[in-house]
Parts: sequence; structure tokens; C-alpha cells
Amino acid sequence: MSDPNSRSNIKPGIVVNIILKKDQRSGNLTEGIVKDILTSAAYHSRGIKVRLSDGQIGRVAEIIEED
Repeated sequence: MSDPNSRSNIKPGIVVNIILKKDQRSGNLTEGIVKDILTSAAYHSRGIKVRLSDGQIGRVAEIIEED
């Protein structure tokens, strides 16, 4: 499984599970399609921040599928 903390593994159009800001304590995951990558660093210890196609923003917890 690809490392969700590495920006190089995340591309617009892939399906991911993210943790929304409001879900950081509960750990609830939200599935969606990446629209924009918001983290500019190559690596982030808590996950790369992305905007999903439906507009929700969170950090990638896991990558579900890759091209």
C-alpha cells in the first residue's frame, strides 16, 4: 500500500480516505476523489492535505486505488 504521507503518491483523480478536521478525534474516514493537493511539502507526518471533488478538505489517511 502506498504511503499516504508522501505527496508523490497522491494525484488528482485517485480515490482516497481522508480525515476531516472535525473527525481528527474520532478517526472517522471520509472517502472521495482527490481534486486538489493543498500540501506543498513532499512529505507530511500527519498526511497530505487535499481537497476532494465535493469540496471537503482533510488529510489523506489511506489511498484506496491508483492508476
